[in-house]
Amino acid sequence: MTTTIYVPRDSAALAVGADRVARQIAAEALARNLPVRIVRNGSRGLFWLETLVEVQTPQGRVAYGPVTRADVAGLFDAGFLGGGAHALNLGLTEEIAYLKKQERLTFARMGVTDPVSVADYEAHEGFAGLRRALAMAPADIVQQVLDSGLRGRGGAAFPAGIKWKTVLAAQARQKYIVCNADEGDSGTFSDRMTMEGDPLMLVEGMAIAGLATGATEGYIYVRSEYPHAIATLNEAIGNAEQAGFLGDDILGSGRSFRLIVRKAAGAYVCGEETALLESLEGRRGIVRAKPPLPALQGLFGQPTVINNVITLASVPLILARGADFYKHYGVGRSRGTLPFQLAGNIRHGGLVEKAFGLTLRELLYDFGGGSASGRPIKAVQVGGPLGAYVPESQWDLPLDYEAYAAVGAVVGHGGIVVHDDTADMSQLARYAMEFCAIESCGKCTPCRIGSTRGVEVIDKITSNQNRPQQVILLRDLCDTMLHGSLCAMGGMTPYPVLSAINHYPEDFGIEAPDRAAA
Repeated sequence: MTTTIYVPRDSAALAVGADRVARQIAAEALARNLPVRIVRNGSRGLFWLETLVEVQTPQGRVAYGPVTRADVAGLFDAGFLGGGAHALNLGLTEEIAYLKKQERLTFARMGVTDPVSVADYEAHEGFAGLRRALAMAPADIVQQVLDSGLRGRGGAAFPAGIKWKTVLAAQARQKYIVCNADEGDSGTFSDRMTMEGDPLMLVEGMAIAGLATGATEGYIYVRSEYPHAIATLNEAIGNAEQAGFLGDDILGSGRSFRLIVRKAAGAYVCGEETALLESLEGRRGIVRAKPPLPALQGLFGQPTVINNVITLASVPLILARGADFYKHYGVGRSRGTLPFQLAGNIRHGGLVEKAFGLTLRELLYDFGGGSASGRPIKAVQVGGPLGAYVPESQWDLPLDYEAYAAVGAVVGHGGIVVHDDTADMSQLARYAMEFCAIESCGKCTPCRIGSTRGVEVIDKITSNQNRPQQVILLRDLCDTMLHGSLCAMGGMTPYPVLSAINHYPEDFGIEAPDRAAA
């Protein structure tokens, strides 16, 4: 009997030798005359266990990890094709606590299926949402997205259904769906995991968006640092076209939708939707003034839906199971789930999909296992390089958009970067300003000049050059950038700077407000 073995093809697994492990398993099985079928699946998102090898047994899939090429012979000796005991045996994959405690809706197929197999995708509820959408009026599809409470998962958290409704109502000969896959935030990898581990989910989500708005053409704008994602997407799109889920006549419905992958030129600011459009049209990525809104005059001047990867990837499940199912998850106005990404100084780095409302403390310790260094965690940056540093006093706040906004923080794309007590917050604040200075498109003065002045002022504070006045100047500068910048690049740079100086004043050589008053 042939045994099925799963070895991930995700970039994180490839980086630690997954290809070598797969080749060694094939060679060892051949040498022992044991029939095996190797499936290159996506990663489960338990990155500290990569390469995570799974074996299909009558009891279910049994996981072994982290597996290196040198471990393979020993695994065969231990009878791992039957789930045999070994030091790397983690038990049934679905029973691993890190996975079992999650609520995987968008990432339900991640690590389960062959990412580019249409048959495998359909066998796991794939294209059920698209089939349902084909039988619905465009306005009804939009209403489902509105009713679900789905908000943009790229960071801005704008209701997705409102964008779709605007584009549907716009009158134009041509409309577009653009997927922002220029994932550039520190500590984020959920977009990459989706494109490499379940790309057909993104394909389906974009096709549904096209049906909902009258768009017949879509573009996926992928950062150039993701070559494996680009290759996997192109393969998946080709397979979807062959199977009739894309093209001029989707499943014989007479409706059409085509998808094109475009490699980004490499600029952080192109994560901003209008700079992305400029780049996609072949120009330098510079932010556009709004209005006009991209929903009315977007790509090539036509009505355009621009959504993040996870936003679009959330749509197939909403259409397949209904808005009521999806909005059952979450709290307040933050509905559904978010794939949180644990990175930095964390013992168990990886992806955790949970409904909005859990706390940062739960993520850091129940999932992350504390710091990798074993030292106390000092600060956690949530929401990318322009997100605030969240101190321990705020780790028990529910992770939802409004609760974090109320304390001057952002949930953003769900990226979480952990720092232990050796971190110098003044230098991390300086880095935020320096990052903005390097990555600014230069169109507006507060961002272009303010970030450069910010570096200079922080240097004066840390070297004690007229420190009290420089602190006042830094706060004033942050206020100007926050309220005067054209886009979130300059407008959010003050978040990490102000949170660092407010919560960790001693790292800047200044007293906390309460101690200063005493």
